Amino acid sequence: MSDAKQMLHRYLQSSREAVLWKLEGLSERDLRWPHTRTGTNLLGLVKHLAGVELGYFGDTFGRHAPIELEWLADDAPPNVDMWATEDESAEYVVDLYRQAWAHSDATIEALDLDALGRVPWWRDGEVTLHHILVHVIAETARHAGHADIVREFIDGEVGLRQAATNIPGRGEQWWTDYVGTLRGVAQSFGG
Repeated sequence: MSDAKQMLHRYLQSSREAVLWKLEGLSERDLRWPHTRTGTNLLGLVKHLAGVELGYFGDTFGRHAPIELEWLADDAPPNVDMWATEDESAEYVVDLYRQAWAHSDATIEALDLDALGRVPWWRDGEVTLHHILVHVIAETARHAGHADIVREFIDGEVGLRQAATNIPGRGEQWWTDYVGTLRGVAQSFGG
């Protein structure tokens, strides 16, 4: 792999691992619980990212995955790529995401950054592997941020990964006072 491709691949892998860390140690209920008005939940984010990788690194470059995504069927429930159904366990969804990684990694390894592909749902559908790598890194990082916030709602765990959270090591009282300061400033602007 070229140095540029290796660097992009490392960034993608880092975001993938951050997303999966957010699931560690949680119950099936916590993984599925919708935490926003639009239903954002941890397991749904992972399921969605599996589909993203299979589509962008598979179909875009004519490298169809041996995995059939049932949620692409015409009779699939609405928005079902963003939540795990009752018969899709956390183990199943994580395994699906890891299979998507493997398929994506094979595409990344096999193609040059300037290899052409086509995204039929984009206005200008012709893309390069470089373009798709950047796009999927951005999408994965965006959803890793969603997962970080959802996990903080659940049990207060935050950061990039357990060994290196990138969060200042302050005590609980410091964070309580800090949030109090922010609320005070916000309140000073009224209703």
